[in-house]
Amino acid sequence: MTSTSASLDARLAALQEWLATALGTRAFSLAPASTDASFRRYFRVTPADGAPTLVAMDAPPPQEDCRPFVHVASLLADAGVNAPKIHAQDLDRGFLLLTDLGTTTYLQALDAGNADALFADALDTLVRWQRATRANVLPPYDAALLRRELMLFPEWYLGRHRGIALDAAESASLHAVFERIIAANLAQPAVFVHRDFMPRNLMVSAPNPGVLDFQDAVTGPITYDVASLFKDAFVSWPEEQVLDWTIRYWERARRAGLPVKTDFGEFWRDVEWMGLQRHLKVLGIFARICHRDGKPAYLEDTPRFLAYARPVAERYGELAPLARLLARLDRPAHAATAGG
Repeated sequence: MTSTSASLDARLAALQEWLATALGTRAFSLAPASTDASFRRYFRVTPADGAPTLVAMDAPPPQEDCRPFVHVASLLADAGVNAPKIHAQDLDRGFLLLTDLGTTTYLQALDAGNADALFADALDTLVRWQRATRANVLPPYDAALLRRELMLFPEWYLGRHRGIALDAAESASLHAVFERIIAANLAQPAVFVHRDFMPRNLMVSAPNPGVLDFQDAVTGPITYDVASLFKDAFVSWPEEQVLDWTIRYWERARRAGLPVKTDFGEFWRDVEWMGLQRHLKVLGIFARICHRDGKPAYLEDTPRFLAYARPVAERYGELAPLARLLARLDRPAHAATAGG
């Protein structure tokens, strides 16, 4: 048994003991509830007496901190969003006992027949969350964070995964593009941002949807969660459909008094530039998850993000250096192997 396996087994035993105290009984069973790109693990808790199932989170310190999850869960509840209620907590050890929002994610449920209805519910929830925005409650999605995320792309995707070393001129051009992207992102009005508002983190539930994986929430650009929802890591939609759904969000936001631009063309540009920041970040994150954390499966979705990023980079003259770089990636890859 590896030291990692032994550590996980020890945490599982500690979690079971904690749950026995929290529930006042040992008459329950545990089963894995979901996977996660982080160090967090989730288990479905099924009481033997037929009581409703619950979900236990195991978030091992120092890699994870439950406090932001608890804080944002409270904000979501105050906003009228269906997020898990916290029934018991041990923040020092990284254990939480949560409401079970069900077993069916939007990612599993979405198809051409139900997408309009499911996304309509998601947009209503998003507007509700954004309307609850208050100053100085969540960390700012500031230039430093946006820049740090963008730099994952040259470091991990280009350098580590694709084996591409930029020369000084290429690096300077890319950094100049990054600064344009950051400036465009920060010019948008700031609202509460879930930061991973995508079908995998939305549960089909009543009320619909249930919202998960919100611990990284910030206050930042109003288009971020819209871009996350429709330009997803695991499912793609035709651009005409994405445009239609984005218009539906924009109309809801305007009726709700949110500070979206009155010209939809300008708003759509903001969505595209915000989405581009996210696409480049995710390419870097998925490469890092592979090469640093030994989880290569996420790399299967990197072509999707390249396909999202290319047309945006090609559509705007200011992004031409990035468009040239992305075109270069179409050449045969000299990708490293996982862990290589």
